[in-house]
Amino acid sequence: MDDAMQSPTTAAGAAPSAETTVARSGALIPGRSLLAGWRHTAQWTYLIMLIASATALFASLVLSAETLQLARHPGESLGCDVNGVLSCSTVAQSWQAEIVKFGGLSYPNAFFGIAAESVFVTIAVIGLCQVRVPRWFAACTWFGGLAALAYAYWLFSQSMFVIHALCPWCMVLMFSTTIQFMALSHATAVVQGLPPRGERLRKYYRLNIDLMIDVVWVLAIITLILVVDGPALFA
Repeated sequence: MDDAMQSPTTAAGAAPSAETTVARSGALIPGRSLLAGWRHTAQWTYLIMLIASATALFASLVLSAETLQLARHPGESLGCDVNGVLSCSTVAQSWQAEIVKFGGLSYPNAFFGIAAESVFVTIAVIGLCQVRVPRWFAACTWFGGLAALAYAYWLFSQSMFVIHALCPWCMVLMFSTTIQFMALSHATAVVQGLPPRGERLRKYYRLNIDLMIDVVWVLAIITLILVVDGPALFA
């Protein structure tokens, strides 16, 4: 039995839980989950994050290439222009596609997606390697994932309700960012042990409630897309 489990027994004669041990010591064994089961291990949670982040990175690369193609040949259709609703070029030519402006120049969102998702891929690899990271770094990573998710959903809402066109690769990016955040939150709670006294949060994962919430979340997005643009998607 490793050192993490060799804690003094409590007054009732039972060994303190892993969560209690972490709360007292303030440290975690690298890669050691606070919960039992393969689904809560660093290998699984960070693997899911890596797959989602790599998918988002690939989508960002494609979108960047499509943006450059559109700049070189403004009149041509892009490969992801399926119909009037599923149209990358319609979204790419909107102001929402280039919200960052500096020195009179505007920068496509996809370029920032490449930078951000490269960071998340690196963080996922670090997690898979079971490297100990400071708590401040783990907390900043989670808030970075939350910011990326909020940005992706803002762009999605703009595409659906303002631009009235959906970019297929943007939707791939949005769904992969969603799964990335789910996996990152899981790893932050059960592997990184944040918050330190988050017993209720870890109970949420121990009872697998997160699986139900995640499935409902994704199905709700798909349902929204079908309700708003369903008939036009298959026209």
